[in-house]
Amino acid sequence: MADRNQHSEKLAALDKALLDESVDPIDLPFSLLRSITGNFSEAQEIGRGGFGAVYKGVLPSGRSIAVKKLFERFEILDKNFESEVACLIGVKHKNTSRFLGYSSETQLVIMPYDGKLVCAEERQRLLCFEYLRKGCLAGYLS
Repeated sequence: MADRNQHSEKLAALDKALLDESVDPIDLPFSLLRSITGNFSEAQEIGRGGFGAVYKGVLPSGRSIAVKKLFERFEILDKNFESEVACLIGVKHKNTSRFLGYSSETQLVIMPYDGKLVCAEERQRLLCFEYLRKGCLAGYLS
């Protein structure tokens, strides 16, 4: 029940951030971002780059956000991720997609390795941005 209340509060904060440009980016639970992107389904994938895939997340209000899920194979140190988030928080310009939030969670998982079950850390690092419809910048680029 506490998880549902936290999700409701964070969803409301995301909606507010989309409407009010003065709102600062927020820490978001991984489970909420997984939920609004359909468990990071291929159908919701809108792009892919060298460091991660970008998914369209749909809020209950119908508004959309872009969620960049960084690839697990890249070792992203906590310090580097924190620096990236701090940098993105400081970027505020009318010609950039607004940074809305982030998620950084580490979970212990049991998985097979070399014929044995081992306990390993699984890290999830995500960045959330204002969603821009495909092609909306086309008229401004030459």
